[in-house]
Amino acid sequence: MFNIGAKVVYPMHGAGVIRDIEERLAAEKVIKYYVLSFWATNMVLWLPVEKVERVGLRPVIDREKVDLVFSVLKEGKEKIHSNWNKRYKSHVDKIKSNDILAIADVVRDLRRREKEKGLSTGEKKLLESARQILVSELILVLEEEEDKVLAMVERAIAQT
Repeated sequence: MFNIGAKVVYPMHGAGVIRDIEERLAAEKVIKYYVLSFWATNMVLWLPVEKVERVGLRPVIDREKVDLVFSVLKEGKEKIHSNWNKRYKSHVDKIKSNDILAIADVVRDLRRREKEKGLSTGEKKLLESARQILVSELILVLEEEEDKVLAMVERAIAQT
């Protein structure tokens, strides 16, 4: 169970904070909800506490894991399929996994591919989504401004 003020990551939405824990009546049953607000989208979400495990809500990474994230961003050549459909599916699966290292993999590979060959519209949207999820979590962990975190990510990707 999370407490008010906990920094969490919701799959496909990114990092947010539990602003409140409320009880609401639904179908004549009292249900407890986490009220989540997301940094990047200003979205508010009511998540039933009983569904936390099923949806994959997790705490943000600790500072020690940040080094691993930047190591992934600095890794060598992209390791993705040349077939667009298989590559796209692989990236979507990694983002849905809610694993910060897999998401960093997607950002690195798509950002490098964008510089070398360009991206399709679908891949551009995927890159933006993955980058938003990655950066939103790093902002909460590092307690830095968006511009600074984005610059850190870009510098890491540029290193090979």
